[in-house]
Amino acid sequence: MSKEFKLPELGENIDSADILNVLVSVGDKIELEQSVIEIETDKATIEVPTTVSGVIKEISVKPGDNVTIGQTILIVEETGKQKSDSVKKDVKKSQTVETKIETDKTVKDKKPDKSIKVKEEIIDYKLPELGENIDFADILSVLVKVGDNIVVDQSLLDIETDKATIEVPSTVNGTIEEVFVKDGDKPKVGDVIFKIKTSDVAKKPEQTNNKKIKEEDVKKEEPKIVTSKGEIEKSRIGEFDDHQPPITRGSAPAAPSVRLLARELGVDIQKIPGTGPAGRISLVDVKAYVKSLNEKRTAAVVTGILQKKLPDFTKYGKVENVPMSKIRKVAATHLSYAWSTIPHVTQFDKSDITVLEKERKSFNQKAEESGVKLTITSILIKVLTEALKKFHTFNCSIDIEKQEIIYKKYYNIGIAVDTENGLMVPVIKNTDTKNLTKLSVEMGQLAKKARERKISLEELQGGSITITNLGGIGGTSFTPIINSPEVAILGVSRGSQESIYKNGKFSPRLMLPLSLSYDHRIIDGADAARFLRWVCEALEDPKTILTESN
Repeated sequence: MSKEFKLPELGENIDSADILNVLVSVGDKIELEQSVIEIETDKATIEVPTTVSGVIKEISVKPGDNVTIGQTILIVEETGKQKSDSVKKDVKKSQTVETKIETDKTVKDKKPDKSIKVKEEIIDYKLPELGENIDFADILSVLVKVGDNIVVDQSLLDIETDKATIEVPSTVNGTIEEVFVKDGDKPKVGDVIFKIKTSDVAKKPEQTNNKKIKEEDVKKEEPKIVTSKGEIEKSRIGEFDDHQPPITRGSAPAAPSVRLLARELGVDIQKIPGTGPAGRISLVDVKAYVKSLNEKRTAAVVTGILQKKLPDFTKYGKVENVPMSKIRKVAATHLSYAWSTIPHVTQFDKSDITVLEKERKSFNQKAEESGVKLTITSILIKVLTEALKKFHTFNCSIDIEKQEIIYKKYYNIGIAVDTENGLMVPVIKNTDTKNLTKLSVEMGQLAKKARERKISLEELQGGSITITNLGGIGGTSFTPIINSPEVAILGVSRGSQESIYKNGKFSPRLMLPLSLSYDHRIIDGADAARFLRWVCEALEDPKTILTESN
């Protein structure tokens, strides 16, 4: 049977090479990993080893030629094929065949009676993981059929996903027993594609004193293979270890399909640790390496700690190191996660609260009888509750893992409270069932408990949306960070008198700046503008809100 040896992958961004020298001739017998050509690329001069063995039937290149990746270099006639069929029949007769490699030349320090065990079993070959968020693939071509002998890294399928067209390699040596798919099928990750009778070496011969058999000694004498069922030709051994060798000394040992995947994922294959024989890198190793990189990046985001060592500040002057409080640590982690995972956008607007402020002061006398003070925050709780009823998208959470939107049928408003130990957000539950007086009382109680660190975990959870009011401190506007898993937060700045043109003349009006940060994955800019404008207009016409009683 004739086989072609083609110019393999040579490295990233290398598409072709110049032939400097052809190291073999027609009629020569070549072995696996024997150098057959010397080539020059734009990066180095190297010798290219063959991945096939046999007698050279044809040489398709000559010195001076420029060849591209995948172009045929040699055509080789494989030897020892006549006996291979009988060997396969013998192997099938028993589950375990014991073989022993012998040479006429005695190798010193080699332990006698150490045999190789070839373990055979039928396994299910399943469609492997293909990448993040890829659940199935279209089969373009099935490259093997029942009865074919396969080796590790041999391509079995050509498949197409929504991201790339790739070859799926074998992870074992063996024989195809059954094929469950055909061209055009769309199997899912984990579906059984083939049944394969494996023929992997279970135990290799051992040597003592760490001494190796010299390569030239083995080549001088043809090894003789002895089994309980008859002689196995040397060509049978090639089926157990027919790997693509490394292109250059020191380069990463990996098949072309593995190198291609590494390039597509943007990782340096030289940095990937191989788990195969002699450190060989597989597709699984590439995916595991990329996954570990992503996990490290995610860990840095979740902890909120930059993976960068700080300088020694003591050389600039005196310093004092103070441990972070528990509340500060939790806030740092939570806000870092929210900022890194949620695409924030902030919408700004102003509300004319001139009338509202007059009504609030008059209504405040009644509120003080209950021992509370009616504030703009209390009124905003009521306004936001009504806004959530009208704009359902602002009262939801996103489950990225399940690709679902969770719409909430309750109305709980969080209030950011500034404490000595850090920011806390108590949540007032069921705000749609409480009037302004009840809301003011409960807000005061929760704020007090937060500052005294007596608040429970349950009182800090379950919010629909959060209000953060910095008006008592100052500022004209700001961009608050969303309190995940909520999808919006309303920031309130200090109101101020502005000259507003209204009804044909300028007049002083009390304007309240509002800042709405929202999750752009679920809320569009137009919806955010409508939501905030509705809130502003509700504050400008406060009669319904102030007279509402539940």
